[in-house]
Amino acid sequence: MGDVSNWNFANVWRAIGGLQPTEIAIEQGDRVVTWSEFGEQSESFASWLLELNLPLQSSLALYLYNCPEYLIGFAGALNARLVPMNTNYRYKADELIYLFDNAEARVVVFHGAFTEQVNEARKHLPLLQHFVHVDDGTSPCPSWATPFFEVARHERVPMPTGSGDDLLLLYTGGTTGLPKGVMWRQDDLFARLNEGASPRYPDDGNLNDVVSLMKEAGPGRIMLPACPLMHGTGLFSAMRNFMNGGRIVLLSDISYDPEEMARVITERGVQVVVIVGDPFARPLLRVLDEKPDAYSLRSVQMIGSSGAMWSEEIKEGLLKHNPSMLCADTLGSSEALGLGGSISSGARGPRTAQFSAGADVRVIGDDGRDVQPGSDEIGKVMLGGRLPLGYFRDPEKTQRTFPVLDGVRYSVPGDMAKVNDDGTIVLLGRGSQCINTGGEKVFPEEVEEALKKHPSVADACVLGVPDETFGQRVVAVVELHPNEHFDEHGLVTFVKTHLAAYKAPKLVRHVTSIGRAVNGKMDYARHHREMTEWLQSR
Repeated sequence: MGDVSNWNFANVWRAIGGLQPTEIAIEQGDRVVTWSEFGEQSESFASWLLELNLPLQSSLALYLYNCPEYLIGFAGALNARLVPMNTNYRYKADELIYLFDNAEARVVVFHGAFTEQVNEARKHLPLLQHFVHVDDGTSPCPSWATPFFEVARHERVPMPTGSGDDLLLLYTGGTTGLPKGVMWRQDDLFARLNEGASPRYPDDGNLNDVVSLMKEAGPGRIMLPACPLMHGTGLFSAMRNFMNGGRIVLLSDISYDPEEMARVITERGVQVVVIVGDPFARPLLRVLDEKPDAYSLRSVQMIGSSGAMWSEEIKEGLLKHNPSMLCADTLGSSEALGLGGSISSGARGPRTAQFSAGADVRVIGDDGRDVQPGSDEIGKVMLGGRLPLGYFRDPEKTQRTFPVLDGVRYSVPGDMAKVNDDGTIVLLGRGSQCINTGGEKVFPEEVEEALKKHPSVADACVLGVPDETFGQRVVAVVELHPNEHFDEHGLVTFVKTHLAAYKAPKLVRHVTSIGRAVNGKMDYARHHREMTEWLQSR
């Protein structure tokens, strides 16, 4: 599909709000935000932002748990033609400083619980001058910030007309190195999300089509993104649902509570649920099996998942609670939306990590040619069509991830796969050592460096091993300096003082020597084998 449209999310959402002002846009616990209120508050916030006279397309960071303010702030940034960016709420001050500096952030919207981290980070970031505090009952608004309720009531001014060239930034770890900001043109992202939307706009559509579709189809579906909005799976799913005038239902607990999720689905009549594989699905299934009279999936039309493995037996268990719903397992990444999908239902048996490839997908072997179906050859998954512009301020990584092959630009996020006789692809995982624990990406090198900062550690190797709940868990192997005492708990605690807690190893094994190769490289395969044997012997 060519770039024949000029979609802008803010323009579309304003049009939808005008067509269904009293319909619910967002609800969380007792809070209800109608489409009219969503539009008014996001435009008030945008009006406040416009008065700051920031350069066009400046970055605005959202450092929040799931809450209505996340979506209102996101829409406000788009209305003001700023660039919203996600922020992992598990980051500590050092990680925030890197992130906000890399994104050249000018504004941050943050929950009160993160006041201390923001206060520390702002001392090192001269560009970051504007702060908006969201009250969560944990910390009063500091003198250097503005309360969110004030900016959400600011006197509104006429909104600028957004362009399809306006950007948004989605920061992702990818497969190697520090977080990178994936730059999406709004028109390209809209077109990609529209491919999976129901109902769907014409490829070359405009706001007239929005009006026609809304008048014909009415309000969209009720969606519960159980995963964090700070990640692409949650955010992009919510954006897609808003494209059709749907309702977003958010869980209230900042930690995933499967019983709350089951209760909210039952009480709110949720029609679409978005999860991240087994880490969300397995606990939900356990609750449903234990309390079938209290909770139900009867209202659910589809459960969608991306970002972590969703195993066959868990899909089968959920389908027993509602055989008529669909289980949609999608393959994609922040850099490549639409790689493939697998649909299961009561009539169509589920499979694990096997996907029908998207229209623009190729699997390329080491020789640069397409992998032949049924050949058992392993290749890299590549996606053409509508793609991000690249990584913000990183042309080298952009060139590596978005190569040109046969005159066509592709995204190559690092997924390895085989191709079956029927053309479906079997996902084998990433080619790097990236660890996926509960949908969070952990880079071994980053944790290894944190461990090696400890005065007793001479060298370290960090690995991901299988975990029933989280898909993978982080473990470590350490070599100590001579005469040093091994303190597993102390090492784990030490890492947590430098990195987000989910990056810290769940267990640490002590060895006499890490045994690097003569070129200094780590033999991860050997350490995986040895770690597996060691865990089995415990």
